[in-house]
Amino acid sequence: MAKQKRHVIKHDNVVVFPGATEMLIREGHMFAEKYQYENAIACFEKAFLYENGDEKALSVYAYSLYELKQYVKAKEVCEQLLAMGTSMYVEVMELYITICMQLKEYHQVEAIITTLIEEKVLPEAQLEKFERLKQINSEVAKNLQQREDVQELIEEQEYDLAKFKALTPNEQSLRLHRLMDTNVRQLKMALKAIIECADIHPFVQSLALILLVEQEVSLEVAVTKFEQTTVINPTQLALPNQLQQYVEVKKMIESKLEQDPSTLEMVQYLMAKHAIVTYPFEWHPFKAEDIANSYIDFVQAMLGNGQEMDDEIIDFLQMLEKLTELHEV
Repeated sequence: MAKQKRHVIKHDNVVVFPGATEMLIREGHMFAEKYQYENAIACFEKAFLYENGDEKALSVYAYSLYELKQYVKAKEVCEQLLAMGTSMYVEVMELYITICMQLKEYHQVEAIITTLIEEKVLPEAQLEKFERLKQINSEVAKNLQQREDVQELIEEQEYDLAKFKALTPNEQSLRLHRLMDTNVRQLKMALKAIIECADIHPFVQSLALILLVEQEVSLEVAVTKFEQTTVINPTQLALPNQLQQYVEVKKMIESKLEQDPSTLEMVQYLMAKHAIVTYPFEWHPFKAEDIANSYIDFVQAMLGNGQEMDDEIIDFLQMLEKLTELHEV
């Protein structure tokens, strides 16, 4: 009986023995299953020198590249698969979109997913997953843009005290809010200057201080407001709603208004706003019980229920309420 002839591949005058490429691809799959992606990639790339990969091999190769953060090459392989008309369209497209997000190609991702949904290319069961990917992409793009905007402001020294003072209190507040997701240590001296400046609105002073407290930035800061001065280190300071007097007043108000939830909600809202303005001094030198009663009286008066009130504390609360209205300053 005549022996069956097996196909012999030549590449750059190198003879590749029958079955060698199949063995390399099998090994590539095996390494990928064991999370040994470097070895998997090496096997696939050797095999692809001699033969074009099938969709299964190419998809595992693309995933291995993705796992090793070789995003540009992984994207090219996905594009090759999509051009082939792969039967694994949804899986490859999901990987492709994820890679584009890693490459910060957010506009492309938005366009791709929108087209997939509008043209009803996706199976019904996959719609929710891709809509979620679209939402995540949008949020990531927005956050990145915010960080880039903040970095640009930092580079332009927009938090320098002289430039900062030229803004309205409302603009200053918005400028500080943009730092919430930013490492403020690079701005700690600028924030210190804002906090210590007598011309800065007390609400804005507090926002700058809260940024340092939340990120536990260690430095000495002198705070002056309401004819009081203290030197504090943000690492040793609690947030406004965690300070001792705030906790005491809140507990008393909750007890007194247990049967009146609508009034309680209004009082708590005012307290939270005012606690930022007074920070870090709270309502000193007033006593916690007097403050609790005055807040209840203050809200009752706002609702048209006139009654006798402690004028000194009420005047103080009215001042705090006015100071929270930055757009009117």
